[in-house]
Amino acid sequence: MAKDPQTPLDEELKRHEEEAEPQAEPELVEGELEDAAEAADQADQAAAESDNPEAEVLAARVEELEQSVTEAKDQALRAAAEAQNVRRRAEQDAEKARKFALEKFVKELLPVVDSLEKALEAMADGASESHREGVSMTLKLQLDVLGKFGVEVVDPAGEPFDPQYHEAMAMVPNPELDPNSVMEVVQKGYLLNGRLVRPAMVVVSQAAG
Repeated sequence: MAKDPQTPLDEELKRHEEEAEPQAEPELVEGELEDAAEAADQADQAAAESDNPEAEVLAARVEELEQSVTEAKDQALRAAAEAQNVRRRAEQDAEKARKFALEKFVKELLPVVDSLEKALEAMADGASESHREGVSMTLKLQLDVLGKFGVEVVDPAGEPFDPQYHEAMAMVPNPELDPNSVMEVVQKGYLLNGRLVRPAMVVVSQAAG
């Protein structure tokens, strides 16, 4: 069957159709690219929004752990310092106990020393030399034994009065001595490793007038 002859009008329409068809495809592609770009931006934004909360949670957790570590270090340092203080106090208490464990025993022995001294003074004229020597040696032996355990005699005759180690029995005017000087020792005092066990009983001078 023979084709119908095309008129100039048909040819013109056909040409317009051919020119219009390739122009539609770029418009469609460009729209799809815009939609894809917008979708990618939305996806990135959504991803960023979904990542931020997790990062914030992790940062908060890290900060919390760092704070916990700091607190644990502080507690460890305080515990170590407290343990050192306890150990130091225990050592000091043990040292004091060692030094002053004999304090009560020494106090009980002091009247014996006083008696030997008084006996030696009383034997100055009426006793024999052998008796005086025996009492003197006994007194010396007693004082030597006390000295080995840290006992010291406080005999402040002629020294300034010191209320920390002396106890004034009386105050007597005496122009020959400076005021507040020890005129007479009524009873000697004693120290145990530097601690006063018994003060010296003394008579103190005062200004005449």
